[in-house]
Amino acid sequence: MPSKKNPAISKDPTASRPNMPGYGLPKSKKGMLAWQWAAKQLTRSRQYWIITVRPDARPHAMPVWGLWLDGMFYFSTGSKTRKAKNLASNPHCIVATEDAAQAVIMEGTATPVRDVSVIRKFLPLYGKKYKWDMSSMKDDLSSFNEPVFAVDPAVVFGQIEKTFSKTATRWTFPHTRAKNRA
Repeated sequence: MPSKKNPAISKDPTASRPNMPGYGLPKSKKGMLAWQWAAKQLTRSRQYWIITVRPDARPHAMPVWGLWLDGMFYFSTGSKTRKAKNLASNPHCIVATEDAAQAVIMEGTATPVRDVSVIRKFLPLYGKKYKWDMSSMKDDLSSFNEPVFAVDPAVVFGQIEKTFSKTATRWTFPHTRAKNRA
């Protein structure tokens, strides 16, 4: 979880236009999306796509359930799943929301959560969001037998299909918060 004492961590990311030659994006910032819009999409999405990289460099995509919480994306998966194995050898990944008409695509780094207080916060919120009884998974997640990953964003892209050329926005995060999840 991000430290509330570190102002660089709680600061909103820097917004700019994505580099998309030939798409007619304006040079001005007028019409760009606010970070709060992206955070809302990340919070309300029910399903997310996670794209990881296999050891042989082939991509792997799977839908997951997860939570946007304290500026990071949290999800759990089985330790023997392809995505968990991929993240163990290469933590770089992409997380995308389910609604391509109001897309949010996050590039970041996933690390296993090793803080029981974070797991305790994650479990009831996840259970409530998905109406899923997490009691059978509580011990495995809390003892780190099965992973909960936190994806720390580096770059996030947002776009609204109907107003794409005006709203396409890129947010960059100049810091890493991985050390705060210890």
